[in-house]
Amino acid sequence: MTLSNLDRAEVVKRLISPRSIAVIGASADFGKINGRPLKHLLDKGYTGRILPVNPKNREIAGMPCYPDIESLPEAADLAIVAVPAAEVLGAVEALGRRGIRAAVIFSSGFGEMGAAGRAMEDSLAQRARECGVVLCGPNCLGFINAFDKVYATFSQYADGETGPGPIAFVTQSGAFGTAIAALVRQRGLGLGYFINTGNEADLGFSELMASVVEDPRIRVAAGYLEGLEDGDSLVRLAQRCHELGKPLVLTKVGRMASGARAAASHTGALAVEDAVFDAVIRQYGVLRARNEEQMLDMLEALSQPRTAAGNGLGIATQSGGAGVMMADRAEEMGLAVPELAPATRSRLAEVMPAFGAMGNPVDVTGQFVARPELLRESVVALMDDPGVHVGIVWLQLMTAHVDVLVRIFGEIQDRTSKPFFVCWVAAPQEALERLRALGIAVYTAGERAVEAAAALARWHAFRQRAAGRQALRPAGMPALPAEVRDGVQPTVQATEWLRAAGVPMAPVALAHDEDQAVALWRAARGPVALKIESPDITHKTEVGGVLLKLDDEAAVRRGFATLMQRAAAAEPAARLHGVVVQGMAQGHVELVVGVQRDPVFGMVVMVGTGGVLVEVLKDVAFRRAPFDEPEALQMLGELRMGALLDGVRGQTAVDRNAIAQMLAGLSRWAAAMQQRLAELDLNPVLVGPDGPVAVDCVMVLREQRTRYEAGG
Repeated sequence: MTLSNLDRAEVVKRLISPRSIAVIGASADFGKINGRPLKHLLDKGYTGRILPVNPKNREIAGMPCYPDIESLPEAADLAIVAVPAAEVLGAVEALGRRGIRAAVIFSSGFGEMGAAGRAMEDSLAQRARECGVVLCGPNCLGFINAFDKVYATFSQYADGETGPGPIAFVTQSGAFGTAIAALVRQRGLGLGYFINTGNEADLGFSELMASVVEDPRIRVAAGYLEGLEDGDSLVRLAQRCHELGKPLVLTKVGRMASGARAAASHTGALAVEDAVFDAVIRQYGVLRARNEEQMLDMLEALSQPRTAAGNGLGIATQSGGAGVMMADRAEEMGLAVPELAPATRSRLAEVMPAFGAMGNPVDVTGQFVARPELLRESVVALMDDPGVHVGIVWLQLMTAHVDVLVRIFGEIQDRTSKPFFVCWVAAPQEALERLRALGIAVYTAGERAVEAAAALARWHAFRQRAAGRQALRPAGMPALPAEVRDGVQPTVQATEWLRAAGVPMAPVALAHDEDQAVALWRAARGPVALKIESPDITHKTEVGGVLLKLDDEAAVRRGFATLMQRAAAAEPAARLHGVVVQGMAQGHVELVVGVQRDPVFGMVVMVGTGGVLVEVLKDVAFRRAPFDEPEALQMLGELRMGALLDGVRGQTAVDRNAIAQMLAGLSRWAAAMQQRLAELDLNPVLVGPDGPVAVDCVMVLREQRTRYEAGG
């Protein structure tokens, strides 16, 4: 019995919010893994029915204990399976027969144990599908639904106070996830849901998060990832979070250990796993945290209800040095620290001491201890400035003045509508707790406060950019001739396909001998480039396979012979089809543009600083196809050498919109070609007064096969 998508969504909802729970392998010893869920359910006040199953007990904690799954008096919404790995498959089959459709599997000894364990896990997943049972795990800590007091877990986190809050947290790691959950509790932020996905034999991160994020009591979603196989599901999750107005914050490890895949194109060499992951989640408005502390900083900023209408940061401090430090970090994070309007400066002049600073940052000095209104009125004036969209107030110590300061910050909150954070260095614990109780985000280091403000501004900027933009869908796959085979495609043919798709391509023609090369040079009516044509030589410059600016018959004849000789010497086994003859294109800016079929996210487009050093400079930006022109402009804005597009050292600026149009058009074609296109490299793309034109093309076709077709 397999479940339809509609049925499955309902089963997952019941799994997370069950009205009855069967505990398979339940123990009367509440210190054991298979006893802890019972303890938590009883201690925390779960109001649904609890059904222990264990042939060794007739009752546990005053509840009837059933000898086997078949004896259960009802088909529970959820089964907690806490039995040895060898017994899990039989338990899942019995659950299916009893009509129980959801299970969380604590048991370890599966995929994490190597090939044999992986085979067991695959068998378990397949049998669960056949029985119509949805699985969380195996090898997981389970989950907590704090709203409904569901504690299907043996996690240490459940031992403490677990009152519900506005954050849903889903983690692939049990131990590290528990540590993050404990830190969330320490800050008093509150988790509505804590879910550990374990080995993800069935339910994965995105599907579980997609279910809990629908809860109207959740304002922010957070996740910890160690790996990702289904990029489409993560994209759908991000899109749904955007629709709901709920930020998604992710921490993903393995940033530096992904390694490049061997590929014919520059894009393939540069499209390492983490670079693509980072670009795609940014494309869909997901915020990425470097580590657990930064994740919590972001969650604290995003949990408060105020929005940042722009990226202007206002800073008020009692230390000029701290203000400069935060202003520096703000610029690095893409925030503006604007000059204050004349009206704001006039308001500040009325309350500030003569030795204070009325710029931005505003230095209120320590004088506010004697004159509390100085801090209050200065910050209110700062927050009212039209160029300020989020504010930070920095102070330190002040242990003897907690009551006064908490009152002042409460008054500031009442008189302002923009988000403002308090950065209190070496703050008394009482101060942190009281400010958070007022709903004010508070940090203990200046740069951390700035980074949290940047996350808030980025989230709302993404929502503003995305508002009103139409969802893009690729067209149907272009018809290719039946005789087209996988592998590197002939340059002339690939150029024709791209030109037909609207990608600006420089004209090319193939010469099989010197006479044909000369005839093509004459037809070009100007200097030409000669390039070796071989499906086995994709990086032509590496074998000396390109000659430029040839403009007489002798040079063309000599060039043809030279290229054929060089290629044969460098790659004796290479198939040589001749020499491509191409009129010299114009353009003073050189870009590289490419497409790579990523195993996680599908078709990914790259743009970067072009030339032969592209893999050394690695000044590139990625996006998942398809995307529109505004997204393409965002890509160009991410390039470190993007200033070249605006003209340097006397060169004229180029039309960014024309480049963006090319990238967006290519992305739509690439998305349509996902089943056939494996790699595409356009390098260089020359950009001049007439816009971009690609002058060299490497296209690799490879029929996409499913994991089962590929024998995986």
